[in-house]
Amino acid sequence: MNPEIGHYALVLALAVAILQTALPIWGARTGDAALMRVGPVLALVFAGFVSLSFATLVTAYVQSDFSVLNVVENSHSAKPLLYRITGTWGNHEGSMLLWVLVLAIFGALVALFGGNLPARLKANVLGVQGSVAVAFLLFILLTSNPFIRVVPAPAEGQDLNPILQDIGLAIHPPLLYLGYVGFSITFAFAVAALIEGRLDAAWARWVRPWALTAWAFLTLGIAMGSYWAYYELGWGGWWFWDPVENASLMPWFAGTALIHSAVVMEKRDALKVWTVLLAILAFSLSLLGTFLVRSGVLTSVHVFAADPSRGVFILAILIFFIGGSLALYALRAPTLRQGGIFAPVSREGALVLNNLLLTAAAAAVFVGTLYPLALEAYNGAKITVGPPYFNLTVGVLMLPVAFAMPFGPLLAWKRGDLAGAAQRLMAAFGAALVVAALAAYAQGGGPVLAPFGMGLAAFVIIGAGVEIFERAGFGRVPLATAFARLRGLPRSVFGGALAHAGVGICLLGMIAETSWNAEGVAGVRVGQSLNVGGYELTLDRLEPRSGPNYRDLTGVFSVRRGGVDVGTIESSKRLFTARNMPTTEAGIRTLGLSQLYVSLGDELPGGAVGVRAYWKPLVTLIWLGAVIMALGGALSLTDRRLRVGAPKPAKNKPAKKPENVVPAPAE
Repeated sequence: MNPEIGHYALVLALAVAILQTALPIWGARTGDAALMRVGPVLALVFAGFVSLSFATLVTAYVQSDFSVLNVVENSHSAKPLLYRITGTWGNHEGSMLLWVLVLAIFGALVALFGGNLPARLKANVLGVQGSVAVAFLLFILLTSNPFIRVVPAPAEGQDLNPILQDIGLAIHPPLLYLGYVGFSITFAFAVAALIEGRLDAAWARWVRPWALTAWAFLTLGIAMGSYWAYYELGWGGWWFWDPVENASLMPWFAGTALIHSAVVMEKRDALKVWTVLLAILAFSLSLLGTFLVRSGVLTSVHVFAADPSRGVFILAILIFFIGGSLALYALRAPTLRQGGIFAPVSREGALVLNNLLLTAAAAAVFVGTLYPLALEAYNGAKITVGPPYFNLTVGVLMLPVAFAMPFGPLLAWKRGDLAGAAQRLMAAFGAALVVAALAAYAQGGGPVLAPFGMGLAAFVIIGAGVEIFERAGFGRVPLATAFARLRGLPRSVFGGALAHAGVGICLLGMIAETSWNAEGVAGVRVGQSLNVGGYELTLDRLEPRSGPNYRDLTGVFSVRRGGVDVGTIESSKRLFTARNMPTTEAGIRTLGLSQLYVSLGDELPGGAVGVRAYWKPLVTLIWLGAVIMALGGALSLTDRRLRVGAPKPAKNKPAKKPENVVPAPAE
């Protein structure tokens, strides 16, 4: 496929995006139904052109078309097919094209499945979405064109960064972008509602599915990125508070707050101004992450580009959309009518507390990430804000969130009974104390507060189950009636409980790995052993190996515990020949929910090799919990009440009461 086709498709996509920005919004302003109906058609055409452009770039990578500069700089004919494909977005230009492709997909989804949206709102949403597309297409075409030709074409490419030649590149960036860019829809809904000057419970109902979708993908993207860094970098850590990691965490906090705030707005017609602000902030923080990764202001293994001119362009986009939306918000917010009043002890109150703490956590990460940059720009001083700051601030804020999590769903709307909720959670309290005692007894050392953290995690997990049992009425009604109620509960109830349980599971893994991990470092010769976490690792042999575009030195370790063979672990030092760049391929063996982690270092005098080994108790729960959280979001999306384009209620037709069905308690 001719690369020029991809370039021309982007130019045509820009023209369509300009029309998508102007025509529907003008139609909504003038009441022209024909112009408003043009919006969905333009969104679909735009998605088609961007998809064609992206497919053209993928084809150039698959065919190793070294007449394209982007392919020359990021590919090699000896690279496996999977990594030739994923190399398409393993660079600045290709990743930006993927960003716009995801934006186009979300716009097309609104066009296809937003049939029940009011015509004016839908037109404004697609118009705002089009304006974002215009800005980023201009950025690509003017500063980051992925289809630039090179003449004469070299015979071979320079290969992709070896760290990116991994299955993680096929999964992590697409998931992360589906989260980042997914919040552009909630942003578009917020700006569209501010343009129209109308915010109500129906708006919250329409926004929630998009917020849930973006949040679920962002959760998976962050988790996959964490695991990728864990096994690929050879450092043995699962979170480093790297500035670019923080850039993905900030919109996650804002998105989590948005989901909960939208519930209050939908159920009680309250928190309107706050909810629309969160919708703006979630996408604004996503744009900030895009700026940090591509501006050159940060030094990180995650950074895609270090070109200040590109950074200035993205900064201009950032100022335009964030500044413009906040200015519109400031103009409209005083005119928005606030909804229902509620007592501090109520489900609304619990959700407000959740919002405040999550927003404070996002602010703490924001300050810790950007303060060193601001200080350097001000007086040239270079400082580093490290894990102690983030662990203290974010940890202190998240502990009350975790403790309050089981209480919120058990409180009534408008006015709740805190003592009654605590009474219903007595079983969870008891189980938490047992888990804390068992953790303290089993470990016999480590941080003093770690067992309490394990108990808190157990309280969150069991509390999520208590919510389901209480809603079904187990212990208060006959068993058959309780099971009938259980079957009748909305899927969003199960999804919320599953997501809350996922938080507790994550917390278990984080506390256990952080508090009771063990590390061993030594220079080891063949036949010698290293002990870590009660396991004996013996270096059986060192083997030179080769792959399609690399050479390996692999260490094969046998693992024993108490003299009993457990298995083997292979870890290697890998050299990619095209770039002459070494990487460490960690060896990991999963034992139950825990892992042994072995990282091979450099060869030492006397035939020894450096070995760093870790015992990581319950570490897999960190990523398992994140997956469960995302599954909870996906399950909530299957609730027919949250489907985009759910059927409109029948007019002038009384609802027929179902027979022989036991009603579930009201939410």
